Amino acid sequence: MVTGTLKSKIDRVWDAFWSGGISNPLEVIEQITYLLFIRRLDDLHTLEEKKARFNGSGEIANPRFLPGQERLRWSHFKNLDPDEMYRVVSTEVFPFIQRLGQQPNGENSTYSDHMRDARFTIPTASLLSKVVEMVNDIPMDSRDTNGDIYEYMLSKIASAGTNGQFRTPRHIIQLMVDMRAPQPDDEICDPACGTAGFLVAASEYVREHHPSALTDAEQRRHFHQNMFHGYDFDSTMLRIGSMNMLLHGIEAPDIRYRDSLSEGASGDTDKYSLILANPPFAGSLDYESTAKDLQRTVKTKKTELLFLALFLKLLTPGGRAAVIVPDGVLFGSSTAHKSLRRTLVEDQRLDAVVKLPSGVFKPYAGVSTAILLFTKTNSGGTDNVWFYDVQADGFSLDDKRNPVEANDLPDVLERWQNRKTTELDRARTEKSFCVPKADIVAQGYDLSLNRYKEIEYEEVEHRSPLEIIADIEQLEQEISQGLSELKGLLA
Repeated sequence: MVTGTLKSKIDRVWDAFWSGGISNPLEVIEQITYLLFIRRLDDLHTLEEKKARFNGSGEIANPRFLPGQERLRWSHFKNLDPDEMYRVVSTEVFPFIQRLGQQPNGENSTYSDHMRDARFTIPTASLLSKVVEMVNDIPMDSRDTNGDIYEYMLSKIASAGTNGQFRTPRHIIQLMVDMRAPQPDDEICDPACGTAGFLVAASEYVREHHPSALTDAEQRRHFHQNMFHGYDFDSTMLRIGSMNMLLHGIEAPDIRYRDSLSEGASGDTDKYSLILANPPFAGSLDYESTAKDLQRTVKTKKTELLFLALFLKLLTPGGRAAVIVPDGVLFGSSTAHKSLRRTLVEDQRLDAVVKLPSGVFKPYAGVSTAILLFTKTNSGGTDNVWFYDVQADGFSLDDKRNPVEANDLPDVLERWQNRKTTELDRARTEKSFCVPKADIVAQGYDLSLNRYKEIEYEEVEHRSPLEIIADIEQLEQEISQGLSELKGLLA
């Protein structure tokens, strides 16, 4: 949880960016991200120095800065006066981090590669001084504080409305992660990772529920280097997503450039055991630019269907997924829609459809969506599909999205755990219920909740029209009598 003091300091820096002419929230976060990375490099170098002194060798095993580069270190330039600091950072430090991906002493992660496109856009020395002071106050030795601060900054993307498509609400992410319960041996992928919110939440889940996994050397290496994979084709998102992972304590996340749907993207067929994603589902692609193996699975130009085909390709047999789709995927009547739904039900195992209220992604989108949960089996396995009709998520469903008391999400998770027991007996008038595969097949693989939900109508007894007319006549008589008495008083 970000303290009020630190939050207000971040807000003041944010306001300073705006008054300095940088109004794009994504650019603000990007500039702060660069400085966080520079400070991290210095902290890692300091740690190596301490190790060298402790070992008595005096030689740093993995230096981030070479001899003669001391002035580029955070611990040096943070103490300079604003004008000199601005000169050093803009003309020396930024060129240095742009070359990091090519240097042997660079950060050992894909993040250093993303820094080659870094641009320094802070306009004034006074603003740089304020931002450096704020970043310097962040206790970088605390993973929880680092992550919370970065999440607070990322929340400003959504609140600003601009570029909000990169942000899935944190509580929705948490629900999906909790439902899929990542395990220490999972390889987790988000092929449209944006700010890496799903991967961060998955890492926190493993830390909380499987702490012993991080004490074993091999499992710890897997956690930090091989468990988390994210792809995006926006270089800014790659930098921000990588930093989000780093600040949440993942040492070498695999966050890399890839247009996941394109023909030129290298394949990771049958590789990942868990996919968590909210892919973009606006627009369509040209057949020529779309991977041919995805077209063989589903012949379409619609991105939401292509991404579902991609998820099935990426998952290893037995792998599971929790992904957000627009409602049209559930009931679309095109051949591609029906074919993909049939594949999920007949060839794989469709576990659940969780319908979300249409205001979940406001203020920047009012589209109706659902969470699809499925398991890749390549041999069927769908017996019953669990449905849940979420009507409240703890926030108002208007553009303000203020906290409210009504919240179905804890109930979703609890009932999900019982989907193979008590949920099987629930009536279709309840918020959640199970639908046998045969019923779904009979409905042409329609997965819309309203197709199966039953509505109870209460019988209401209405008075006869003659009784109502008699009451009206009686009322008119009383009004007429009252008017007559009033005239008498005025005469």
